[in-house]
Amino acid sequence: MAPRVQRGPEYSREDTRESTHGLKLPTTPAEARRWIRRHLSGSGQVAVGLWPMAETSRRISGIDAARGIALLGMMAAHVFPLWDAGATAEPNVVGLVFSGRSSALFAVLAGIGLALLTGGSRPHTGRDLMADRTAITARAALIGLVGMLLGYLSVSIAIIMVHYAVLFLCALPFLHLRLRVLAAWAAGWLVLSPVLAFVLRPWALENVRPAGVLEHNVVIEDFFTPAALLSDLFLTGFYPVLQWLSYILIGLAIGRLNLLRTTIQLRLLAGGIAAAVSAKAASWFVMGQLGGYEQVTATDAAQRPDFDVIYQVNLGWIEQEDSWWWLGSSSPHAGSSLDLLHTSGTAAIVLAVCLLLAGRLPGLLLPLSGAGAMTLSLYSAHVWTMSWVDAIPGVPDGVLYWSQVIIVLALGAVFAAFQWRGPLESMTSTLSKFTRDGIRGGSIRHR
Repeated sequence: MAPRVQRGPEYSREDTRESTHGLKLPTTPAEARRWIRRHLSGSGQVAVGLWPMAETSRRISGIDAARGIALLGMMAAHVFPLWDAGATAEPNVVGLVFSGRSSALFAVLAGIGLALLTGGSRPHTGRDLMADRTAITARAALIGLVGMLLGYLSVSIAIIMVHYAVLFLCALPFLHLRLRVLAAWAAGWLVLSPVLAFVLRPWALENVRPAGVLEHNVVIEDFFTPAALLSDLFLTGFYPVLQWLSYILIGLAIGRLNLLRTTIQLRLLAGGIAAAVSAKAASWFVMGQLGGYEQVTATDAAQRPDFDVIYQVNLGWIEQEDSWWWLGSSSPHAGSSLDLLHTSGTAAIVLAVCLLLAGRLPGLLLPLSGAGAMTLSLYSAHVWTMSWVDAIPGVPDGVLYWSQVIIVLALGAVFAAFQWRGPLESMTSTLSKFTRDGIRGGSIRHR
């Protein structure tokens, strides 16, 4: 990949006169292009498209910090119950804050990463785009394989990695699009995909054989039942790709912005707040004032004593059919347009805050950004840890969670301090570089 020089108020010749790791840095935009191609192109770094490098580093630190927050939120949803048991079950902080939002943040950030890998605000074209698509395909294959291996573990976690890999592949046709076209696609997909899923999901559950849903994490043997596998991945699984592609497209659109500019960060923050609040307000009106909630509670799927609390913390556990009113919900994992809009808004809020802090107090985010730079390794380690801890009775949830948080943040800080990559990140980066260089016609020497 060949980052482009960002000209304008962020660019200063003074920023390029120092040297890093013994390398003489360029002093003109033209020299900057040649320097980046020589030393960073194909390296697997996400820092693409903007100059100077110090500013780019702060931007990436903010994105990595947001990814670290997503990781900690998903871990919380895996460890703690989503509601407090008692005479009257009540949703707790984990259920109300982290459920649905953390995984959505993870997916939106994946789209942003793809945008930065493919040129940022100036999308790659031609041979560079072909190389990007090949590298992303290789990366997706490795992530999917790791996800399927984790699927063999006995763990009560809906592992996202195989769906994550499929989302990468589904994003390939959109990588060349510029901001306005991407925004139109994202808006259209967000509105229409839940409607299409609502129509197709009951058909898949009834007609796909041997079953329309796997009811377990994806493993390699599932390729022998391709219809059931595709049904689960795209429609009936916990992270249905048909709707979740909305997050990737929204992330791609955000990644086409100049995320270094404070005005863009503030607009992203304001837009996120507006999206999150308006989605909840619209759902309140449809489900409350228009009687939608009464309609869905009359369906067969809602005839269970814990429906009220499940509706608030994880609607993915309910078969949403027999009533179009389900599409008015903004509950976590509802998969409706309002759910997608709300969680995309909260993702934008978290990202904007992290970007603003990274530009002013970068040291404050170091533990989070260090962990966020190696989420593939840390998420996999978390799933493996939960697989054997679940078999040990009596471990308090608080001890289990906070001990993992301390380890994750400490590892992230150490790896960041020594500029190490996580083991799985190193594998994906090496594979991506190999495939990208193969398309470009040869490897590029790095110093």
